Amino acid sequence: MSISTFDLFKVGIGPSSSHTVGPMVAARLFAEDLRASGLLPSCRRVSAQMYGSLGATGAGHGTPKALILGLAGETPEGVDVDSIAARVEAVRECGRLRLLGQHEINFSYRDDLVMHRRESLPCHANGMCFTAFDEGGEELRRRIFYSVGGGFVVDESSAEGSPIVDDPTPLPYPFKNGEELLALCRKTGRSISALMLENEKAWRPEPAVRGQLLGLWQVMDACISRGCSTEGILPGGLKVKRRAAQLLRQLKARTGSIGDESLNTLDWVTLYALAVNEENAAGGRIVTAPTNGAAGIIPAVLKYYLEHCHGASEDDVARYLLTAAAIGILYKTNASISGAEVGCQGEVGSACSMAAGALADALGGTPAQVENAAEIA
Repeated sequence: MSISTFDLFKVGIGPSSSHTVGPMVAARLFAEDLRASGLLPSCRRVSAQMYGSLGATGAGHGTPKALILGLAGETPEGVDVDSIAARVEAVRECGRLRLLGQHEINFSYRDDLVMHRRESLPCHANGMCFTAFDEGGEELRRRIFYSVGGGFVVDESSAEGSPIVDDPTPLPYPFKNGEELLALCRKTGRSISALMLENEKAWRPEPAVRGQLLGLWQVMDACISRGCSTEGILPGGLKVKRRAAQLLRQLKARTGSIGDESLNTLDWVTLYALAVNEENAAGGRIVTAPTNGAAGIIPAVLKYYLEHCHGASEDDVARYLLTAAAIGILYKTNASISGAEVGCQGEVGSACSMAAGALADALGGTPAQVENAAEIA
């Protein structure tokens, strides 16, 4: 069982990896299953039922829109975020949906999206059941999926055994806990990031690894920039005002140092994290780090390091994200990064730990110092 850096860090949309990204992936998987099994031409209607946390809070977290987009064949990393609202409203008004963008069916927003607010499925708090029907109303296919945090999705059979996606790829340096990770570092003389790079090369060549890591950072950085330049009111009934743009103006107006020794350090880190959080709440393009709910922390620390610390480079981006992933894998494997399972403190706490350890590595810390930073955070 192997987890890649790019399993934890995935490009998606807000506001929730468990409630938005995962359901979109699951809905597309169901539609693709219909096509692969030859049932797509016979399908005339699809019902999507949400259970547990998805049923209780999914409306506010964008689950219905995610299911519609996933059934239509969209992916979290590829969907045009600016067109989502109009597309969902069009389906709602006309009562028609094109599965995978090619096969049109009847679809009732009210009747075919069912939210069970007080019922749960057995394996996880974020359960979904998809059912396809033919012209006579007979069931063609029924599948259950679980969104287990960070955009990870498993089907019913996988969830009964393990909440982790089972990837059999053999790694040169497998580890299950922090003790094993540190032992490998001592044995090989490698840093945690260097060890993770060797593992990533089991899936793709080193230039591709570095290219994808820099690509993730570009999405993170663009998200911070959008959050820092956009004003107005966030979606939802609470009418929450965006604050990042105003906070940026206030920080720029201050005089004096903004380096590591400045009392302003945490103000800048907070600004960057807030900018990502506001973009996430608005349904914008973000990177799960390791979840949407905690997505601001890891890019905020990296942004501050790159912008305000002398000597930072692209190599630091790669080391930072690889180390953060190694720490995140420990949480994903041995505990959980899902807010539905362990609460918001669980997912935010894991992100803080990942960021602290990653910063220690980027600053030249030893594996033991990296572990210590992650543990303290």
